[in-house]
Formats: sequence, structure tokens, C-alpha cells
Amino acid sequence: MHARLRSTSLLVAALLGAALVAASCGSDDAGNDRSEVVVSAATSLKSGLTSYGERFSDGEAQFSFAGSDELAAQIRAGAKPDVFAAANTELPDALFEEGLVERPQVFASNRLVLAVPAEGAKVGSLDDVAKEGVTIVIGSQSVPIGAYTRKVLGRLDGATRAGILANVRSNEPDVGGISAKLTQGAADAGFLYRTDVVATNGRLKAIELPARLQPDVAYGVAIVKGAEHRAEAQAFVAGLLDGSGADALTSAGFRPPPTK
Repeated sequence: MHARLRSTSLLVAALLGAALVAASCGSDDAGNDRSEVVVSAATSLKSGLTSYGERFSDGEAQFSFAGSDELAAQIRAGAKPDVFAAANTELPDALFEEGLVERPQVFASNRLVLAVPAEGAKVGSLDDVAKEGVTIVIGSQSVPIGAYTRKVLGRLDGATRAGILANVRSNEPDVGGISAKLTQGAADAGFLYRTDVVATNGRLKAIELPARLQPDVAYGVAIVKGAEHRAEAQAFVAGLLDGSGADALTSAGFRPPPTK
């Protein structure tokens, strides 16, 4: 009799313990669902935002990195990330005018550089890029890195600009494609943001552009209208402006927002 009672007590305790574990797991999962924030961001932000995501204390950040124009097109097609961070201000502003995002804010700036392999580079200056036999990769015209590059080329004299354009081997959809071509030895040079060179950990080096050629590179961020995790999105954006996100971007080589 005592043995049966003891056995029954042990079984009840085990069942109660299992129920508590299940309840605890369910509570954690629900908490994760509530605290998730989905961020669509320009590829050039990958190193800085990935670091920020590890420090973000208001939830779990899930990232989707691609060209800013591609991400904007996805939002126009009905995609609903919580946050959109672009490598320019034009795309967030356009989505705001279309009623698809809340009012954008500028959160960082960058510099355009001529990137070359760290070892065995054939290019030592911007003038070298126009020489016969040199290969260069640039961003496609629709993506911010490509638009900034064309601003630089537009400020060059006609002969140098024509020589560089004649040496273009591909127009890439984002900075990741340009960086990959350079690190794999498929091109001699390419226009990138300075932070992209830093992110290669020494495989590429930057050749600075003259100040007269430098475009204004500003990054815009906005919360997407109808965001499922709006509170977390607000916290994420706030951290980019002044907090652990701003610190992470600075460590990755980004600069503060341009002053007006």
C-alpha cells in the first residue's frame, strides 16, 4: 500500500514537473515572438547592424540584407519588415511619400573610396583606373552605391570619365557583389564605402577620393507602416540614433549623421 502511494506521488510530481517545463517553454517562445524585430537593411550596414543586434536588449533582431532598392521594392510589393534602413535618404523618403513607412530619420554617414586588393594591386590612384587594361566593378545605377559612384564620375573631366567607364566589367546589385569581385581577384578596383573595406579585415585597402569628388553619403531609417513589432522597432531606431546601435556603427567605421 505504501509502495503504491509512493509510486503515485512520484508520478504526480513528474507530471507536474513536465507541465511546469512545458509552460515555461511556451512562455519563453511567446516572449521571443513579442520581442522580435525584423530589419531590412542595406548590405553595407551588415557589419555594423550585426554587431548592434548582438547588443540590442529590447528584443531579438532578425536581419535581411540586400541592395536598398531591392528592399524598397519588396516593401512596395507588400513585404512587412518592422524597420527599413537604406544607404541613402531618397528611398526612405519616397516610401514615406507613398504612405508605406513612418517619417524617416538620418542616422549615419559614410565615405566613398576606391577599393583595391591589399596585395598586388595594379591601381594606386584614381587616374590609374582610366588606363587601358585595368578592370573595375561598380554598383548598378539603381542602387545607392551605384548612384554615388556616378556622382563621382560626373565630377571628373570627360577623358578620365570615359576611360573609367570603358574599363567597367560589371554593374553589381549591392556592395557585397563589388567586394566579392575584388577579394576574389576578378577585378582590379571598385568603388565602395569605406566601411566595406574595413569589413574585409585587411583583404582590401582604400584609396581616398579628393574632397571635390566626394558625394554626401547619408543613411536613412524608417519604421514600416503596420509593423508587427512596433515598440521593438522604435527601440531599435532609437538605439541607432543615440545608443548601442550608434556605438556599433562607429566601431564599424561609420560616421555620425551629416549636420545640416
